[in-house]
Amino acid sequence: MTTLFILNDPAYGTERSFNGLRLAKALQNKGETVSVFLMADAVTCAKAGQTVPQGYYNLELMVKGVARKGEMLLCGTCMDARGITDEELVEGARRSTLDELAERTLAADKVLVF
Repeated sequence: MTTLFILNDPAYGTERSFNGLRLAKALQNKGETVSVFLMADAVTCAKAGQTVPQGYYNLELMVKGVARKGEMLLCGTCMDARGITDEELVEGARRSTLDELAERTLAADKVLVF
């Protein structure tokens, strides 16, 4: 089974992306094949060099963890709109396109949107 996650919310300020990544990791731990597509403000989740207060969750670490076992794709148009370059992305994350999202959507058994 394959599950595609589409995340839209920013790294911080809401917990939607945090919860989407938590579920993606939990499914990976149960043997599910997972792809994550970050669009809109969610592209900030994959920005390297995040510094958060002690005891606060770190989306950079969560993105890296999911990317180790799955696919972490980012909307290139959304990255450009927010001034995020390919060089600023965490290891395992990569620029993608809406066309690639369409392909992953058609191929997935389940699609979850956060």
